[in-house]
Amino acid sequence: MESWVDGQPADVLSLKNRGLAYGDGLFETIAVHEGEPVLLARHLQRLEAGCRRLALKVDLNDLSAELSTYARGLGNGVLKLIVTRGDSQRGYAADPSAPARRILQGNPPAAYPAAHAEQGVRLFPCTVRLSEQPLLAGLKHLNRLEQVLARAEWNDSEHAEGLMLDTSGRVIEGVFSNLFLVRDGVLITADLSRCGVAGVMRAELLFQAESQGIATQITDIRLEQLHQADEVFVCNSVYGVWPVHTCGSARWSVGPLTRKLQTLARALLDV
Repeated sequence: MESWVDGQPADVLSLKNRGLAYGDGLFETIAVHEGEPVLLARHLQRLEAGCRRLALKVDLNDLSAELSTYARGLGNGVLKLIVTRGDSQRGYAADPSAPARRILQGNPPAAYPAAHAEQGVRLFPCTVRLSEQPLLAGLKHLNRLEQVLARAEWNDSEHAEGLMLDTSGRVIEGVFSNLFLVRDGVLITADLSRCGVAGVMRAELLFQAESQGIATQITDIRLEQLHQADEVFVCNSVYGVWPVHTCGSARWSVGPLTRKLQTLARALLDV
């Protein structure tokens, strides 16, 4: 499906766009099933929070309608939304009168081996560390060079994802996913107030777990805590939940809480 820029079919963008020059913007990666954008409300909620923090002016009602129209045309696949601050002249200072730009791109459904979900995955222990910047923490902003460098650390089929720590040695997330661990029946995920992406599926799984009386905890996680976990899994809004069975020398079994949340995620994604 052809791309849209500001609601119209287009395949070009100004060279003055601040998203290209500075990574000045945000993006959302949205699964589309039978013409419906999955977890759209959560994607828009995160986007709205990001726009407030970056002072990007976007009409979310118009954008929601635009996303729904595009998704109907896509049918099944993955929709990528990019919002940039728009165009400006040379220099970091932005033109306050320049409108934000909206870019929609459609892609076929993501294809991953069934074994990732059924048997679990191996994580590559990345050496690239996430820098700590509270002003940007949690946002899905366009500056993804840390993830690009981390993903370049492995080039084999044995590892499906990478594990990323921050510069203080705390466990944060996967390269393109959020990470959870289970210890004594408690569902635990990393505090993302310093760095990391607050994933849409992460938020939904925390909500679903709490709704069912499952204890949850958002906290700092050290490597030794990860190694002592009973269960570990990664998640995102495209593939749902993948159990993790190995990372370096650490091993885990695929446990019952992982399977329960995987079933919930599968129902949300209709896959």
